[in-house]
Amino acid sequence: MLMKEYIDEAEKALLHTYNRYQVVLEKGEGVYLYDMEGKKYLDFVSGIAVFALGYGNREYNDALKAQIDKIIHTSNYYYNIPAIEAAKKLKKVSGMDRVFFTNSGAEAVEGAIKAARKYAYLKDGKTDHEIIAMNHSFHGRTFGALSVTGNPHYREAFEPMIGNIRFADLNDFDSVMANVNEKTCAILLETVQGEGGLYPAEEAFLQKIRKLCDERDILLILDEIQCGMGRTGYFYAWQKFGIKPDIMTTAKALGCGVPVGAFLMTEKVGQNSLKAGDHGTTYGGNPLACAAICKVLDLYEKEHILEHVRETGAYLEEKLDALAAEFDIIETRRGAGLMQGLVLKEPVGGIIGKAMEKGLILINAGSNIIRFVPALIIAREHIDEMTDILRECLSER
Repeated sequence: MLMKEYIDEAEKALLHTYNRYQVVLEKGEGVYLYDMEGKKYLDFVSGIAVFALGYGNREYNDALKAQIDKIIHTSNYYYNIPAIEAAKKLKKVSGMDRVFFTNSGAEAVEGAIKAARKYAYLKDGKTDHEIIAMNHSFHGRTFGALSVTGNPHYREAFEPMIGNIRFADLNDFDSVMANVNEKTCAILLETVQGEGGLYPAEEAFLQKIRKLCDERDILLILDEIQCGMGRTGYFYAWQKFGIKPDIMTTAKALGCGVPVGAFLMTEKVGQNSLKAGDHGTTYGGNPLACAAICKVLDLYEKEHILEHVRETGAYLEEKLDALAAEFDIIETRRGAGLMQGLVLKEPVGGIIGKAMEKGLILINAGSNIIRFVPALIIAREHIDEMTDILRECLSER
């Protein structure tokens, strides 16, 4: 079949919830993807910040193949060695104490919400507790995650959401304080907002939120699904600021392609929230997914990924700043590490489409922001290649 024929078949069979680009991707190698006609693309999306180690990593692939030959799934009625090892390794890099493995980031957010509400319920026996989330945030498409997503456009067709959610503004502590009351049980935010426009949380804001939570026994939940796993040059973005959440969510690059997420918590929250029977998952934490986590974390250490991200992230910032200075259409650059955005004065869909024609895969964050979330193994020469193609696209618009 031709690529167009496959696309036509997909449109007949798949639910149309995505406006997909008209390309069928077939294989990947390093930081490049290839469509079924053999066209090569430099990938600056990495599966939306998922394929941190690039495509075709031999050690990663071999680890998954070896686990497949042992056992893929058993359920959580039994222990399995990869889950135990993955939890131990994840605790070490995060500094958290308890782990619950999920299948996705949205499920991790759902679990974090449940843990926060159960923690509050065990304190006073009430069920009217509130969570403060941030405007312009994105936490997922399931009902709980959607309820704390700070963009009404995503929620309006599916109301009513779960109740008792208030929204404040990121980096505006006064707006948070205006929403705090005796019912507040948790404050939830992305350490770097992704879909909402590549806005990093400021150190002073995070420190004030942490102090507030400590004083009032409110749980701080940090969503590190996109900005975590080394993308900002730290395993988790909050580690740069010397603060620690009570609950944290992680996913995307955690499995580098295998669908897996997790929510983690401190021992205090772990001992005073979810108990046996309160939460569960059939597939979460199965041997295959956890073998992926183990190998990913081993390779991060072996390949010095965090150090590499700090170096290449600074170079990406430099190159994007140069583009912003060169083209009046670009308002600004913002982001952290290898999670960057160029804010334009007009919609970016046409530029992204032109870039794909020239062999560069980009993605947006909102209508007017080009987002850059490449594999964490990206090198300077790849950043140069991307910059040259994007410069052509901006010049031809």
